[in-house]
Amino acid sequence: MSIRLSAILLAAAVLSGSPLQQRTVVGPAKGSLVIVGGNIQDLSILKRFIDLAGGPDVPLVVIPTAGGAPDYDQYWSGLKIFRDAGAKNLTVLHTYDRKVAETEKFVEPLRRARGVFFWEGRQWRLADSYLNTLTHREIQAVLDRGGVVGGSSAGASIQGSFLMRGDTKTSDIIIGDHKEGLGFMRNVGIDQHVLIRNREWDMLEVLKVYPNLLGLALDENTAIVVQQDQFEVIGQSYVIIYDNQRHIPPAGPFYFLRAGDRYNLATREATRPAQTMQPFSRVQKIP
Repeated sequence: MSIRLSAILLAAAVLSGSPLQQRTVVGPAKGSLVIVGGNIQDLSILKRFIDLAGGPDVPLVVIPTAGGAPDYDQYWSGLKIFRDAGAKNLTVLHTYDRKVAETEKFVEPLRRARGVFFWEGRQWRLADSYLNTLTHREIQAVLDRGGVVGGSSAGASIQGSFLMRGDTKTSDIIIGDHKEGLGFMRNVGIDQHVLIRNREWDMLEVLKVYPNLLGLALDENTAIVVQQDQFEVIGQSYVIIYDNQRHIPPAGPFYFLRAGDRYNLATREATRPAQTMQPFSRVQKIP
């Protein structure tokens, strides 16, 4: 690359406010995502979330709206698992009213927060309450200043651009009446509870309709930690990759990643560090 071209590209990046190294294809330009397949038992997953936010003393916001209870307050019992993982500065944020989600008062805790975590339930409730509101923008701002956004089960699915199981009638409907997630990962659909509920074939129905979509399905007590266009698997079970563009030998509709495995969201390539970072395309069998 010529010096002149390099200077032009650098100037364009500065003017756009986005350095070249922060441009991403799929993941967040800044900050981290911790996406959990549900039923968190391994506290190391939440400890990773807390560490990425900046430690146990930083302000964290937990959003339990997916659960569907009439109301949630600062005494919500779901905060216990976060305290057990070491968090000390927790705020519950909840509304079903989009008008409230658009108010300055409601988003005040988000402007102080270093981390936001969506709890479990039905993902369409999160979309109804927060999608394309001031709250949505302020959660994105947490990422933009280097914070972390996490979520479990429904709170995992809502982070993709396509909303898996977003139907208001039943979670058994794969492509429902709500199809748009918060989009912290672009061109991605995220499923959860995948092995324990025998859901491993369900994502194929989505890819028939959206063939260029990247499908990620996480089992319970398992997570991915996403930074820019890379993620690492942590926890106790498996993550399944569905990709019409790339298969590994032997060819099949999906393949499995386990704790320690890494994945490049931009190139759609997986690697296993235990095998000296050999690409999965050279692995003939996945245990």
